[in-house]
Order: sequence, then structure tokens, then C-alpha cells
Amino acid sequence: MNHRIVIQIIGKLMQLAGIFLLLPTIAGVLFGEKEFFVLASTAAAAIVIGGVLRLVKADKQRIRAREGFIITAVTWLLFSLIGAIPFFASGAIPSYTDAVFETASGFTTTGASILLNIEAMPKCLLLWRSFTHWIGGMGILVFMLAFVPSNVDEMNIMKAESPGPSVEKMVPKVKETAFILYAIYTALTLCLIIVLIINGMPIFDSICVSFGTAGTGGFGVRGDSIASYSHACQNIITVGMLMFGVNFNFYYLIIMKKFKNLIHCEEVYVYLGIFVVATALVSFGIYNGSLLDAVHHAAFQVSSIMTTTGFATVDFHTWMNMPKGILVLIMFSGACAGSTGGGLKVSRVILYFKQVVREILSYTHPSSVKAIKLDGKAVNKDTLRTTNVFLMAYLLIYVVSFVLISFDDFDLITTFTSVAATMNNIGPGLGVVGPAGNYAAYSILAKWTLIFDMIAGRLELFPVLILFSVGTWRRK
Repeated sequence: MNHRIVIQIIGKLMQLAGIFLLLPTIAGVLFGEKEFFVLASTAAAAIVIGGVLRLVKADKQRIRAREGFIITAVTWLLFSLIGAIPFFASGAIPSYTDAVFETASGFTTTGASILLNIEAMPKCLLLWRSFTHWIGGMGILVFMLAFVPSNVDEMNIMKAESPGPSVEKMVPKVKETAFILYAIYTALTLCLIIVLIINGMPIFDSICVSFGTAGTGGFGVRGDSIASYSHACQNIITVGMLMFGVNFNFYYLIIMKKFKNLIHCEEVYVYLGIFVVATALVSFGIYNGSLLDAVHHAAFQVSSIMTTTGFATVDFHTWMNMPKGILVLIMFSGACAGSTGGGLKVSRVILYFKQVVREILSYTHPSSVKAIKLDGKAVNKDTLRTTNVFLMAYLLIYVVSFVLISFDDFDLITTFTSVAATMNNIGPGLGVVGPAGNYAAYSILAKWTLIFDMIAGRLELFPVLILFSVGTWRRK
């Protein structure tokens, strides 16, 4: 493995972490909060240490798949460790494990929290907490590819971080693709902030909530999540979450006026179909005299859970079993590939379904040869193989995680949905970790297990598994 290029790029990314910390630092100065000093010190240390690492000279600038996976996994782990320092050093979160949990939850856009009193936290740290969602939503390394000059082969980095069974470039150059993604991402975020402000949400809240919505993360600035905002703001967030769960290639096709190609965006239409059906079922399950209220809360929670955002307008743990069951199911399907959402991804669900159908047809029509297509294109065998292997790895990690956190002896529903909510980057589950609860009561072992699940889930498992593989660190 090319260790030098890995160290060099990690150094560049550490400096990027320091630059990101400048936004909450400036906010701390403007708000007159003493925590700005901790943020500034952490930023300075990250920039200096990153600069030292960048002094390492790499003989070869080529990044193979292995280096791409390692860089991705190490970066996300380092960002979680560095980003936790301001929370811990300021005393806002006294336990470093808790601080890492909160930060990893932010960067991975999970939204699971250990905080008991969110509103007591300084505003500059609340901004940093929400900003981690926005950074992690489109991807840390995608940001680097878009804006940081580099002369290395970048496609394997993008493949390692981007969600979905396969990664396609919008334009021939990786850097231009990354820039287009962030341009669309930023424009949609700014539009959301403006619309929320127009509809009466305070400016600070609008910024933080928009970061959480855009990154499909779910960190807010109030203890009741989104419940205390107006119905108008809640409806806007419902639409916002749904939009950020769409494959960004869909928006690129609209911008480029390639309307004929939109017909083949099968994943997007299935995703919207799941939203409509799930909303109808949940509305029926929670109907209690007011159809409008039922549809309002159902649409919000379905959008929140299937996009893996995790915002809440109500404590859905108190709902009947049928609507809760629907929410648990869509925890796994997730959003579209190429979006900021988590979960298995709708594209994978489609491929699993089509493979089952093809297998059934092979028994009834043995001589027929039917290619599996997605978005109008034939899916190659390698993509199908990795999709199936992904499911097996997912189930293996899920089972091991479930066993490990079972030692904390919470009820079965809490334990099951804790793993589901962290691996799928959702945040709230059911029971103790429902919308009205949090993850504070878990042991240190359980929290680190769930931290692993959050990072593994966000990176689609393989970068983290490869990081801990014995053969990864051999030079040949």
C-alpha cells in the first residue's frame, strides 16, 4: 500500500477539518461565548498537524481502490475524534466518549444524541453540531475533491465515500462532478434557509435546522426537535427532507434540461412511491378525528425516517404498532443512492426484488435469459455481486452489534431499533431511544459499538471493514 500518499491526503483533510471549525469559532465571537477559544485552538492544532503530515512526499500519486477505502475510513474516524474536542474541552459534554458519539452522529448524519438538555448548550457549539451534518451529508472527501487542488487520481476516493451500489460521474472529470454536487447541495440549502426565515423561523434556528435537513441528519436546537415550530415550517421541512433524499443526478438532469433521461430515473419514482404508500398507511394508523393532522404528521415522520433524517413533530413511539411497524420497515429501505440519505438505499432494494423475480422466472422458464435493469440500463454482474455481498456484510455487522449492546439489558425493541437507527443513520429509534429519549443511558462499550455502526453505515460498510482487515496494511 502507498502509505505516503495516504498520510499526505490525511494531512490535507486534517487542515480541512480545522477550516470547517472556523465557522463556529466566528459565531462564538459574534455571540460573545467563551467557547470560541476552544474551537479556535482545536482549529489551529488541526491545521498545524495537518500541515506537518502534508510534508510527507509521496513517490507515486496514484490512489488505488485500497488506498481510497483507507483514506475514507481514517478521515471519518479522525473527523469524529477531532470534532469532539470542542464539546469535551469546553465542558459542554463532560465525557469524551459521549462527545465522540455526538460528533460521529453529526458527521455521519445520524442524529442520535446523548444530550439531556440541548437548549443549555452554547450557540456556537450548537452551530458546530448542526454544521457537522451539512459537512457529512454530501461527504467530506467530496468537498475536498471539489475545492482543494490535487494532482492525484481521485475516482477511487469518490467511489469509497459515495453512497449506493455504483458510482457514476456526471461529467468526465471527477473534480467537476464533485463541484456540481456541492453547487446543487449549497443552492438547495440556501433556498431552504430563506424559505424557513420567510415563514417565521428565527435566523439561527433556520440555519441549524437547514443544515440538519440538507444533510438528512436531524440535529435541531430545541429539545422537542421540530414540534414547537409552526405547521408551515414543518411542511417545508417535510418537502426539504424528501428533496435531499433524491439522487442528485436527478437535479443535474433537470438543470441540463435532459428531460428525456428523467423518464428512466426508476429509483426516484420508486422512492416517491414508497413515500406516498407509507404516508397513506401511517395516516390511516394514526387517524384520530382529524385527517389533516394525521396526514401532516404521517408525511413528516415518513419523510424523516425514510430519508434517515430523524426529525420529529410527535413522539411516534406512542403510536399503535401498525404505523410504528411501517416506520421500522422504511428505516431499512432508506433514501436514493447519490443522495445525502442513509439506509440500504432504494436502488439496492429494487435490485434485490428484481433478482428474486428473475430467480422465480428461471424455474418456470429455464431457457429464458433476462438481464436485470436499473434506470433503463443493464446492471453488470459485478454490481449485483457487490450488492449481494453488501447485504450479507450488513446482516453480519447488525447481528454482532445487536449482541454487544444486548449486554446493557434494555428491552428488545430498544436494542433492535438502536442498531437499526445507527447503522441506517436515522437517529431516533423506539423505546428508550425514541424521539422523546436518547442514547445517554448506554454503556461505554455500547456507545463505541454504535459509533462504529454509524461510521460503517455512512460509508457503506466496506471502507471500515477494509480498515480493520489484517492484509490492508501490507506494502504489497
